[in-house]
Amino acid sequence: MSPKPNIVVLDGYTLNPGDNPWDEVAALGDFTVYERTPAGLIVERARDADILLTNKTPLTAQTLAALPRTRFIAALATGYDVVDAVAAAKHCIPVSNVPGYGVESVAQFVMAQLLTLARRVETHDRLVRAGEWTRRGEFSFWEGNPIELSGLTLGVVGFGAIGRRVAELALCFGMRVVAYAPRPKQGLDSPDFAFAPLEAVFAAADAITLHCPSTPTNEGFVNAALLAGMKPGGFFVNTARGKLVNEADLAEALNTGHLAGAALDVLAVEPPAPDNPLLAAKNCFITPHLAWASLSARKRLTAITAENIRAFLAGQPQNVVNADYLAETC
Repeated sequence: MSPKPNIVVLDGYTLNPGDNPWDEVAALGDFTVYERTPAGLIVERARDADILLTNKTPLTAQTLAALPRTRFIAALATGYDVVDAVAAAKHCIPVSNVPGYGVESVAQFVMAQLLTLARRVETHDRLVRAGEWTRRGEFSFWEGNPIELSGLTLGVVGFGAIGRRVAELALCFGMRVVAYAPRPKQGLDSPDFAFAPLEAVFAAADAITLHCPSTPTNEGFVNAALLAGMKPGGFFVNTARGKLVNEADLAEALNTGHLAGAALDVLAVEPPAPDNPLLAAKNCFITPHLAWASLSARKRLTAITAENIRAFLAGQPQNVVNADYLAETC
Protein backbone atom coordinates (compact mmCIF):
# COMPACT_ATOMS: atom_id res chain seq x y z
CA MET A 1 0.00 0.00 0.00
CA SER A 2 1.32 3.43 -0.91
CA PRO A 3 2.14 6.01 1.79
CA LYS A 4 -1.05 7.82 0.77
CA PRO A 5 -3.81 5.19 0.73
CA ASN A 6 -6.84 5.36 -1.50
CA ILE A 7 -9.91 5.69 0.75
CA VAL A 8 -13.38 5.07 -0.71
CA VAL A 9 -16.74 5.56 1.01
CA LEU A 10 -19.47 3.57 -0.74
CA ASP A 11 -22.52 5.14 0.92
CA GLY A 12 -21.77 8.36 2.75
CA TYR A 13 -25.10 10.15 2.53
CA THR A 14 -26.79 8.99 5.73
CA LEU A 15 -23.72 9.72 7.84
CA ASN A 16 -23.16 13.09 6.19
CA PRO A 17 -26.21 14.54 4.42
CA GLY A 18 -24.43 17.89 4.59
CA ASP A 19 -23.95 18.60 8.28
CA ASN A 20 -21.09 16.23 9.24
CA PRO A 21 -17.96 16.88 7.12
CA TRP A 22 -15.53 14.10 6.20
CA ASP A 23 -12.45 16.27 6.77
CA GLU A 24 -10.84 14.10 9.46
CA VAL A 25 -11.16 10.95 7.33
CA ALA A 26 -10.30 12.67 4.05
CA ALA A 27 -7.02 13.95 5.49
CA LEU A 28 -5.75 10.39 5.83
CA GLY A 29 -5.40 9.63 2.09
CA ASP A 30 -6.75 10.15 -1.38
CA PHE A 31 -10.44 10.33 -0.61
CA THR A 32 -13.55 9.53 -2.65
CA VAL A 33 -17.08 9.48 -1.28
CA TYR A 34 -20.20 8.21 -3.04
CA GLU A 35 -23.56 9.13 -1.56
CA ARG A 36 -24.99 5.73 -2.51
CA THR A 37 -23.71 2.73 -4.45
CA PRO A 38 -26.08 0.34 -6.23
CA ALA A 39 -25.20 -3.34 -6.25
CA GLY A 40 -24.01 -3.29 -9.85
CA LEU A 41 -21.38 -0.62 -9.15
CA ILE A 42 -19.87 -1.88 -5.89
CA VAL A 43 -16.89 -3.68 -7.41
CA GLU A 44 -16.21 -0.92 -9.94
CA ARG A 45 -16.15 1.79 -7.27
CA ALA A 46 -14.29 -0.27 -4.67
CA ARG A 47 -11.71 -1.87 -6.95
CA ASP A 48 -8.97 0.71 -6.35
CA ALA A 49 -9.63 1.19 -2.64
CA ASP A 50 -6.92 0.37 -0.12
CA ILE A 51 -9.35 1.32 2.62
CA LEU A 52 -13.06 0.78 2.07
CA LEU A 53 -15.84 2.34 4.14
CA THR A 54 -19.41 1.07 4.11
CA ASN A 55 -22.52 1.67 6.13
CA LYS A 56 -25.21 -0.48 4.52
CA THR A 57 -23.68 -1.33 1.13
CA PRO A 58 -23.11 -5.11 1.33
CA LEU A 59 -19.63 -6.57 0.98
CA THR A 60 -20.19 -10.24 0.29
CA ALA A 61 -17.61 -12.99 -0.09
CA GLN A 62 -18.01 -12.78 -3.87
CA THR A 63 -17.48 -9.02 -3.85
CA LEU A 64 -14.44 -9.24 -1.57
CA ALA A 65 -12.84 -11.80 -3.86
CA ALA A 66 -12.97 -9.18 -6.62
CA LEU A 67 -11.13 -6.57 -4.52
CA PRO A 68 -7.50 -7.74 -4.27
CA ARG A 69 -6.22 -4.23 -3.46
CA THR A 70 -8.40 -3.70 -0.38
CA ARG A 71 -6.50 -4.02 2.89
CA PHE A 72 -8.90 -2.60 5.48
CA ILE A 73 -12.68 -2.25 5.81
CA ALA A 74 -14.27 0.27 8.14
CA ALA A 75 -17.92 -0.37 8.92
CA LEU A 76 -19.66 2.93 9.57
CA ALA A 77 -21.81 1.44 12.32
CA THR A 78 -21.68 -0.75 15.39
CA GLY A 79 -23.46 -3.59 13.62
CA TYR A 80 -21.30 -5.09 10.89
CA ASP A 81 -23.53 -7.81 9.43
CA VAL A 82 -23.37 -5.96 6.09
CA VAL A 83 -19.77 -7.21 5.72
CA ASP A 84 -18.84 -10.88 5.40
CA ALA A 85 -16.17 -10.56 8.06
CA VAL A 86 -15.15 -14.23 7.82
CA ALA A 87 -14.57 -13.93 4.09
CA ALA A 88 -12.63 -10.71 4.68
CA ALA A 89 -10.33 -12.57 7.09
CA LYS A 90 -9.59 -15.15 4.40
CA HIS A 91 -8.15 -12.26 2.39
CA CYS A 92 -6.33 -10.95 5.51
CA ILE A 93 -8.56 -7.88 5.61
CA PRO A 94 -9.34 -6.60 9.12
CA VAL A 95 -12.86 -5.25 9.57
CA SER A 96 -13.40 -2.59 12.23
CA ASN A 97 -16.69 -1.29 13.53
CA VAL A 98 -17.59 1.76 15.63
CA PRO A 99 -18.77 0.69 19.08
CA GLY A 100 -20.25 3.12 21.55
CA TYR A 101 -20.90 6.13 19.34
CA GLY A 102 -24.71 5.88 19.56
CA VAL A 103 -25.31 4.66 23.10
CA GLU A 104 -27.02 7.82 24.35
CA SER A 105 -28.82 8.51 21.08
CA VAL A 106 -30.31 5.02 20.80
CA ALA A 107 -31.11 4.67 24.50
CA GLN A 108 -32.96 7.98 24.54
CA PHE A 109 -34.86 6.95 21.43
CA VAL A 110 -35.95 3.72 23.13
CA MET A 111 -37.43 5.73 25.99
CA ALA A 112 -39.21 7.91 23.43
CA GLN A 113 -40.64 4.76 21.85
CA LEU A 114 -41.84 3.46 25.20
CA LEU A 115 -43.48 6.80 25.96
CA THR A 116 -45.10 6.78 22.51
CA LEU A 117 -46.64 3.41 23.27
CA ALA A 118 -47.69 4.33 26.80
CA ARG A 119 -48.98 7.86 26.22
CA ARG A 120 -49.66 8.08 22.44
CA VAL A 121 -48.50 11.68 22.11
CA GLU A 122 -48.50 11.57 18.30
CA THR A 123 -51.94 9.95 18.18
CA HIS A 124 -53.49 12.70 20.26
CA ASP A 125 -51.74 15.42 18.29
CA ARG A 126 -53.36 14.02 15.12
CA LEU A 127 -56.77 13.87 16.80
CA VAL A 128 -56.52 17.49 17.91
CA ARG A 129 -55.50 18.64 14.43
CA ALA A 130 -58.41 16.65 12.99
CA GLY A 131 -60.81 18.65 15.17
CA GLU A 132 -61.64 15.95 17.71
CA TRP A 133 -60.96 18.15 20.78
CA THR A 134 -63.27 20.82 19.41
CA ARG A 135 -65.99 18.28 18.58
CA ARG A 136 -65.91 16.78 22.06
CA GLY A 137 -66.04 20.15 23.80
CA GLU A 138 -64.31 18.89 26.96
CA PHE A 139 -61.21 20.44 28.54
CA SER A 140 -59.49 17.05 28.27
CA PHE A 141 -59.93 13.77 26.42
CA TRP A 142 -57.90 10.68 25.58
CA GLU A 143 -58.09 7.58 23.45
CA GLY A 144 -57.25 4.32 25.15
CA ASN A 145 -55.81 4.10 28.63
CA PRO A 146 -52.88 6.42 29.43
CA ILE A 147 -50.16 4.33 31.08
CA GLU A 148 -47.35 5.31 33.45
CA LEU A 149 -44.02 3.61 32.88
CA SER A 150 -43.26 3.65 36.59
CA GLY A 151 -44.08 0.31 38.16
CA LEU A 152 -43.87 -1.59 34.85
CA THR A 153 -41.22 -4.21 34.10
CA LEU A 154 -38.94 -3.69 31.11
CA GLY A 155 -37.30 -6.73 29.54
CA VAL A 156 -33.93 -5.89 28.00
CA VAL A 157 -32.68 -8.53 25.57
CA GLY A 158 -28.96 -8.05 25.07
CA PHE A 159 -26.87 -6.21 27.65
CA GLY A 160 -24.08 -4.44 25.83
CA ALA A 161 -23.49 -0.72 26.19
CA ILE A 162 -26.86 0.29 24.74
CA GLY A 163 -28.88 -2.31 26.61
CA ARG A 164 -27.20 -1.30 29.84
CA ARG A 165 -27.91 2.39 29.28
CA VAL A 166 -31.55 1.67 28.45
CA ALA A 167 -31.81 -0.27 31.71
CA GLU A 168 -30.32 2.66 33.63
CA LEU A 169 -32.81 5.10 32.10
CA ALA A 170 -35.71 2.73 32.75
CA LEU A 171 -34.77 2.58 36.42
CA CYS A 172 -34.81 6.39 36.47
CA PHE A 173 -38.40 6.22 35.21
CA GLY A 174 -39.30 3.97 38.12
CA MET A 175 -39.45 0.78 36.08
CA ARG A 176 -38.21 -2.63 37.11
CA VAL A 177 -35.71 -4.22 34.70
CA VAL A 178 -35.13 -7.86 33.91
CA ALA A 179 -32.38 -8.54 31.37
CA TYR A 180 -31.09 -11.40 29.26
CA ALA A 181 -27.44 -11.72 28.26
CA PRO A 182 -26.10 -14.84 26.53
CA ARG A 183 -22.77 -14.44 28.36
CA PRO A 184 -22.09 -13.27 31.94
CA LYS A 185 -22.34 -9.50 32.36
CA GLN A 186 -21.99 -7.06 35.21
CA GLY A 187 -25.49 -6.07 36.33
CA LEU A 188 -26.81 -2.85 37.82
CA ASP A 189 -26.68 -2.16 41.52
CA SER A 190 -30.41 -1.88 42.10
CA PRO A 191 -33.01 -4.06 43.81
CA ASP A 192 -35.19 -3.44 40.74
CA PHE A 193 -32.69 -5.11 38.38
CA ALA A 194 -32.14 -8.81 37.68
CA PHE A 195 -30.90 -11.16 34.98
CA ALA A 196 -33.08 -14.03 33.78
CA PRO A 197 -33.23 -16.60 30.96
CA LEU A 198 -34.72 -15.40 27.68
CA GLU A 199 -38.14 -17.03 28.06
CA ALA A 200 -38.41 -15.74 31.63
CA VAL A 201 -37.60 -12.20 30.49
CA PHE A 202 -40.42 -12.29 27.94
CA ALA A 203 -42.81 -13.76 30.51
CA ALA A 204 -42.03 -11.16 33.18
CA ALA A 205 -41.95 -8.06 31.03
CA ASP A 206 -44.66 -5.49 30.39
CA ALA A 207 -42.43 -4.25 27.57
CA ILE A 208 -39.53 -5.84 25.67
CA THR A 209 -36.66 -3.99 23.99
CA LEU A 210 -34.05 -5.70 21.80
CA HIS A 211 -30.34 -4.80 21.97
CA CYS A 212 -28.56 -7.75 20.41
CA PRO A 213 -26.65 -8.19 17.15
CA SER A 214 -28.08 -10.07 14.20
CA THR A 215 -26.30 -13.36 13.49
CA PRO A 216 -27.11 -16.37 11.32
CA THR A 217 -28.18 -18.27 14.44
CA ASN A 218 -30.68 -15.78 15.89
CA GLU A 219 -32.62 -14.68 12.81
CA GLY A 220 -36.33 -14.59 13.62
CA PHE A 221 -35.85 -15.74 17.21
CA VAL A 222 -38.65 -13.40 18.30
CA ASN A 223 -41.42 -15.63 17.04
CA ALA A 224 -45.00 -16.63 17.85
CA ALA A 225 -43.99 -18.90 20.72
CA LEU A 226 -41.85 -16.28 22.44
CA LEU A 227 -44.44 -13.53 21.93
CA ALA A 228 -47.20 -15.78 23.25
CA GLY A 229 -45.26 -16.01 26.49
CA MET A 230 -45.58 -12.26 27.07
CA LYS A 231 -48.28 -10.77 29.26
CA PRO A 232 -51.43 -9.79 27.35
CA GLY A 233 -51.30 -6.09 26.60
CA GLY A 234 -47.49 -5.89 26.51
CA PHE A 235 -45.35 -3.63 24.37
CA PHE A 236 -42.52 -4.55 22.00
CA VAL A 237 -39.65 -2.25 20.95
CA ASN A 238 -36.86 -2.91 18.45
CA THR A 239 -33.97 -0.59 17.63
CA ALA A 240 -31.48 -3.43 17.01
CA ARG A 241 -31.97 -5.35 13.76
CA GLY A 242 -35.21 -6.21 11.96
CA LYS A 243 -34.10 -9.73 11.09
CA LEU A 244 -34.25 -10.68 14.77
CA VAL A 245 -38.04 -10.69 14.49
CA ASN A 246 -40.46 -12.92 12.64
CA GLU A 247 -42.50 -10.02 11.30
CA ALA A 248 -45.58 -12.05 10.40
CA ASP A 249 -45.72 -13.42 13.95
CA LEU A 250 -45.36 -9.96 15.47
CA ALA A 251 -48.10 -8.58 13.22
CA GLU A 252 -50.38 -11.44 14.28
CA ALA A 253 -49.71 -10.74 17.97
CA LEU A 254 -50.65 -7.10 17.41
CA ASN A 255 -53.71 -7.77 15.27
CA THR A 256 -55.17 -10.30 17.73
CA GLY A 257 -54.67 -7.82 20.58
CA HIS A 258 -52.26 -10.04 22.50
CA LEU A 259 -49.78 -7.17 22.32
CA ALA A 260 -51.02 -3.63 22.87
CA GLY A 261 -48.41 -2.03 20.65
CA ALA A 262 -45.02 -2.15 19.00
CA ALA A 263 -42.49 0.56 18.20
CA LEU A 264 -40.00 -0.47 15.54
CA ASP A 265 -37.06 1.51 14.20
CA VAL A 266 -35.74 -1.40 12.15
CA LEU A 267 -37.27 -3.92 9.75
CA ALA A 268 -35.96 -7.07 8.09
CA VAL A 269 -35.87 -5.31 4.71
CA GLU A 270 -35.22 -1.57 4.64
CA PRO A 271 -37.03 0.28 3.13
CA PRO A 272 -39.95 -2.14 3.59
CA ALA A 273 -41.84 -3.76 0.77
CA PRO A 274 -45.46 -2.57 0.47
CA ASP A 275 -46.72 -5.97 1.61
CA ASN A 276 -44.78 -6.00 4.87
CA PRO A 277 -47.45 -7.15 7.37
CA LEU A 278 -46.28 -4.69 10.01
CA LEU A 279 -47.25 -1.70 7.87
CA ALA A 280 -50.91 -2.62 8.35
CA ALA A 281 -50.65 -4.08 11.85
CA LYS A 282 -52.66 -2.54 14.68
CA ASN A 283 -50.91 -0.11 17.01
CA CYS A 284 -47.57 -0.47 15.27
CA PHE A 285 -45.35 2.62 15.16
CA ILE A 286 -42.54 2.40 12.59
CA THR A 287 -39.69 4.88 12.20
CA PRO A 288 -37.04 4.81 9.43
CA HIS A 289 -33.96 3.45 11.24
CA LEU A 290 -33.09 6.78 12.83
CA ALA A 291 -32.43 6.01 16.50
CA TRP A 292 -28.69 6.28 15.87
CA ALA A 293 -28.81 9.41 13.75
CA SER A 294 -28.52 12.42 16.06
CA LEU A 295 -25.85 14.84 14.86
CA SER A 296 -23.85 14.28 18.05
CA ALA A 297 -23.80 10.53 17.43
CA ARG A 298 -22.89 10.90 13.76
CA LYS A 299 -20.00 13.20 14.64
CA ARG A 300 -18.71 10.63 17.12
CA LEU A 301 -19.06 7.92 14.48
CA THR A 302 -16.97 9.91 12.01
CA ALA A 303 -14.31 10.69 14.60
CA ILE A 304 -13.99 7.05 15.71
CA THR A 305 -13.85 5.91 12.09
CA ALA A 306 -10.89 8.24 11.55
CA GLU A 307 -9.27 6.76 14.67
CA ASN A 308 -9.84 3.25 13.30
CA ILE A 309 -8.13 4.17 10.02
CA ARG A 310 -5.19 5.85 11.79
CA ALA A 311 -4.77 2.79 14.00
CA PHE A 312 -4.73 0.51 10.95
CA LEU A 313 -2.18 2.70 9.16
CA ALA A 314 0.00 2.57 12.29
CA GLY A 315 -0.07 -1.22 12.19
CA GLN A 316 -2.26 -1.54 15.28
CA PRO A 317 -5.84 -1.87 14.06
CA GLN A 318 -8.53 -1.37 16.71
CA ASN A 319 -12.17 -2.39 17.09
CA VAL A 320 -11.47 -5.37 14.82
CA VAL A 321 -14.51 -7.64 14.69
CA ASN A 322 -12.88 -10.51 12.81
CA ALA A 323 -9.66 -10.72 14.84
CA ASP A 324 -10.14 -14.39 15.73
CA TYR A 325 -10.56 -15.37 12.09
CA LEU A 326 -7.55 -13.28 11.10
CA ALA A 327 -5.44 -15.05 13.69
CA GLU A 328 -6.34 -18.39 12.14
CA THR A 329 -5.73 -17.29 8.55
CA CYS A 330 -3.09 -14.56 8.33
